[in-house]
Amino acid sequence: MTAPAVQHPRSQRKPKGEGHARRAEILAAAERIFVEHGYEGATIRKIADEVGLSSTALYMHFAEKGEILHEICRQAFTTLMEANDEVMAGPSDPEARLRRMLRAYIAFGFANPNAYRLVYMTRPVELRDGAQTAARELGQELFRSFETVVEEAAEAGLLRGDAVTTAQALWAGAHGVVSLVITKPYFEWVAQETLVDTLLDGLFAGLLKP
Repeated sequence: MTAPAVQHPRSQRKPKGEGHARRAEILAAAERIFVEHGYEGATIRKIADEVGLSSTALYMHFAEKGEILHEICRQAFTTLMEANDEVMAGPSDPEARLRRMLRAYIAFGFANPNAYRLVYMTRPVELRDGAQTAARELGQELFRSFETVVEEAAEAGLLRGDAVTTAQALWAGAHGVVSLVITKPYFEWVAQETLVDTLLDGLFAGLLKP
């Protein structure tokens, strides 16, 4: 006796929902598909099936997949900028602000590995089709807000070197730990908090004066 076929939930068409909620579903599905299948392997049909829409219905929200990628990147940069703004609004010395900004950046990457890969670990095709535009429009603004705090640390006499090099080195260190942890989940990492604390302590000991 043959068991009845089970229909995968993704193939079921869903009733039309609220616009913002539906767009959020599409973006979340696209993140997974872009990472799993690669940008070139992802199609509007695959993304639509993932959220239970027809391709035609999805086109009502996004004209093509490059627009979806651009929106994923835009939202990621916006979230990170809001975190930086929150740090800047609070009373703190430059070194403490730098630590808080780097922690927020790292925490975002750990919590949003798919979005992080698309924003910061893209290949030329993704850059061409959406990620690069968002990086130029918003990524530079994000980094500039971080660089401003590094310059404040320089003015306070806290840096061993120049502000530009120090800012880039700190960012490179933060990016390194995020990219390794999210791409090598099978590695026997120590507790994330311990790893991040040790990394930041080492970076600040080397780049900032005691």
